[in-house]
Amino acid sequence: MSAKNPTQATRSDGGRLVLDEQAIQAAKRSLDQGAVTPSYGPWREDIIKLLNDALATELVCILRYKRHHFTAVGLASPKIAEEFMVHAQEETAHADQLAERIVQLGGEPDFSPDTLSARSHADYDPTLDLKAMIRANLIAERVAIETYSQMIAVIGDKDSTTRRVLEGILSQEQEHADELSDWMTD
Repeated sequence: MSAKNPTQATRSDGGRLVLDEQAIQAAKRSLDQGAVTPSYGPWREDIIKLLNDALATELVCILRYKRHHFTAVGLASPKIAEEFMVHAQEETAHADQLAERIVQLGGEPDFSPDTLSARSHADYDPTLDLKAMIRANLIAERVAIETYSQMIAVIGDKDSTTRRVLEGILSQEQEHADELSDWMTD
């Protein structure tokens, strides 16, 4: 593997794929870094920042869904309000997954309320109209889908574990968007 991109094997003079023995030996040292080995290369800090921004987005979404859960009124509101709470709980699970991955990468999850909305890709929405709530949540889910899709593409093979975490979250965000979209047409 080359020093510039330690996630790729190189070809030896004989044309065979070979592993980077120096990186393997380095993995035997720095045990205090846990799962962070030389294969993470120079991208680890960038990935942590992307994950912290995604964490902020999930936290804002939790707050928005909970507000909508507790303030939804109208004929269809009990069923939809209950689903808002389900979505809030699923967003909480996403936030927990992101925070856990940040720690695994040797970073610190940023839960600071002072910078939360500035770091979030999605907006908080205080509306009281049920249709406007659904619309605001659909917009936020679409933003999450776009953000996670871009993150997955950017991370690529640089961190397969983080990529798989993000792919799982993306799948659930797509389910949320489909459900919200169906409510828009009801």
